[in-house]
Amino acid sequence: MTTPSPAHGVQSVSVPRSSTEPRPDGGPATPGGKGFDLGRLLAERGAERYELHAKHLNHQLPRMLHTIGFDKFYERAEGPYFWDADGHEYLDMLAGFGVMGLGRHHPVVRKALHDVLDASLADLTRFDCQPLPGLLAERLLAHSPHLDRVFFGNSGTEAVETALKFARYATGRPRILYCAHAFHGLTTGSLSVNGEAGFRDGFAPLLPDTPVPLGDLDALAAELKKGDVAALIVEPIQGKGVHETPPGYLRAAQELLHRHKALLIADEVQTGLGRTGDFYAYQHEAGVEPDLVCVAKALSGGYVPVSATLGKEWIFKKVYTSMDRVLVHSASFGSNAQAMAAGLAVLSVMADERIVANARATGELLKSRLRALVDRYELLSDVRGRGLMIGIEFGRPTSLKLRSRWTMLQAARKGLFAQMVVVPLLQKHRILTQVSGDHLEVIKLIPPLIVGERDVDRFVTAFTAVMDDAHNGGLMWDFGKTLVKQAIANR
Repeated sequence: MTTPSPAHGVQSVSVPRSSTEPRPDGGPATPGGKGFDLGRLLAERGAERYELHAKHLNHQLPRMLHTIGFDKFYERAEGPYFWDADGHEYLDMLAGFGVMGLGRHHPVVRKALHDVLDASLADLTRFDCQPLPGLLAERLLAHSPHLDRVFFGNSGTEAVETALKFARYATGRPRILYCAHAFHGLTTGSLSVNGEAGFRDGFAPLLPDTPVPLGDLDALAAELKKGDVAALIVEPIQGKGVHETPPGYLRAAQELLHRHKALLIADEVQTGLGRTGDFYAYQHEAGVEPDLVCVAKALSGGYVPVSATLGKEWIFKKVYTSMDRVLVHSASFGSNAQAMAAGLAVLSVMADERIVANARATGELLKSRLRALVDRYELLSDVRGRGLMIGIEFGRPTSLKLRSRWTMLQAARKGLFAQMVVVPLLQKHRILTQVSGDHLEVIKLIPPLIVGERDVDRFVTAFTAVMDDAHNGGLMWDFGKTLVKQAIANR
């Protein structure tokens, strides 16, 4: 493995210490006296990555990756591609769950971070106002002129937590409505508006929140009549399953909410910043002006965690009513210089490289080519989505032989066929994708927004080969039997 040189941003920093430093857990002493050298550390210990994770972190992750053959050794990345230790190139159709909107190591974002570190700014003094947060807020708000102020945090779930707190305080009401099958994060407040029971089980009591079916205005109206609803939080396109809000729903919901003095919160953590072919996904529907908007993921440039909660003037002024309440909601690392620089660079690249237009055009090309395969493959039931957020759904086949195999998988665990497709896409075709949610026969494609026609060709060619194999009774069905055994063993 090549050790990064100081020219690429990794430098040796000498830290005086004793020749050995005992470990708190009584384990072997750590060699000292050499200073910290990231390149050397990775060269010496990088091959232990899966063992270290199994021992010290979430032990189920390496176990799962090994089971499905995803335990790769990726060594470097650039744009929408990875390379493994053997130099093989992989196409990323996952973008770190949407974080890598500009791909990995975009040179403009990378330079911005070098520049901000070299500037040695007086960052996070807590008792001054640095210029970068105001500049980033100004540029973000330019994309949603009906909003006035921004709170910067560190993650998507923190943006949601902020919106929930602000909505409850501004309205004086306790209850938040959310849509069935929604995903808004996994901290306690955002977990309260998570529409998947598997994430919520065992973590009660949560906040007083209530699910309503996506697109059901009558259900929304019935809850609003109770008079205790602060807001409805909604993903314009749900990440789980890739389901769009029905045409006209967001505007009608907004009108209902405002009639009952409640707020509309748009969760754009995954759908925002060009993902769906508009800067924000709610902008696809005319007249929709959410009271609060949650942003994160792609704003980071893939480097520094950052989130933003955008809101209307009166909401922020209601929360921060006086100098006594100046810190009533804050974040220790919020508005840090590195995150602000990354966000400013991301917005600059999006404008200069016409990222939103590329997401719209490339997404339409990919979706149209995949939709053309629906009539060709009986296991393929639907292709949906907007921009570069696309769901590929599989369904029960009609032919007897395929139907019996499908039934075997469904009896063991719903979602196994989609996993059977994801695995050969990676192992045979070196394309990284994901199943869109637990117990779903849906693959979600959320590649970096910089992918182009060549990447579309590569994905469609690989997907067609996998579908041919599935319909011809190929080797992937042997892997399906392995998944069935694993699912039964886990019951």
